[in-house]
Amino acid sequence: MGRIFEVRKHSMFARYDRMAKQFTRIGKEIAIAVKSGGPDPDSNPALRRVMQNAKGVNMPKDKVEAAIKRAMGRDISDYEEVLYEGYAPHGVAILIETATDNITRTVANVRAIFNKYNGSLSTSGSVSFQFKKMGVFKLDPSGLDPEELELELIDHGLEEMGEGTGENDEELLVIRVPFVEFGNMQHALEEKGLKVISSELEWIPLNLVKLGEEEEQEVLKLIGKMEEDEDVQKVFYNLE
Repeated sequence: MGRIFEVRKHSMFARYDRMAKQFTRIGKEIAIAVKSGGPDPDSNPALRRVMQNAKGVNMPKDKVEAAIKRAMGRDISDYEEVLYEGYAPHGVAILIETATDNITRTVANVRAIFNKYNGSLSTSGSVSFQFKKMGVFKLDPSGLDPEELELELIDHGLEEMGEGTGENDEELLVIRVPFVEFGNMQHALEEKGLKVISSELEWIPLNLVKLGEEEEQEVLKLIGKMEEDEDVQKVFYNLE
């Protein structure tokens, strides 16, 4: 079951811009979590997860607390989570997760980026079948025996375990579970007191597309522009 999960990185943004984008994404996730489950992380597992992820990207504690307070206010925007599907150049499948308070603006921006960079926005369900939605947990491997942990977590939905890297190229242990087992695994890891760096729901491609360097850069340019949009939370794609 042990695998090495390669994390694709590309320098489309400066480090500061990437951090600012991460903080904005986390802020929206906090707002959504608080609106749906309240401001107490002890009784709101979704908020607890987002706060954990905020720590993983070094978001200051005061910014997290401020985001929670804003989410409790009456004037906070109501964000709607919308998934867009499409194709980049050369047939690369793309899924775009957004959190928006203005769907008309968001879909117009997403369509414009696809059009400008030779891609195409598709209809719901026309691309997502090429991906599998999974829970992805990244753990600090210090002091852990992967083989022993694997046996312990199988009953909690473990499907894959392997190696990965974090924001600063640090080694991490990566665990993947089916979407329906996300809550079970989150609870199991909390019960075991393991140091979880991040826990996310991700769209994992079932098959990868391999391109030449020039074609690959065309695709990455579209992805980079999509990631820059203020309403875009995450972009998933099947480029090798």
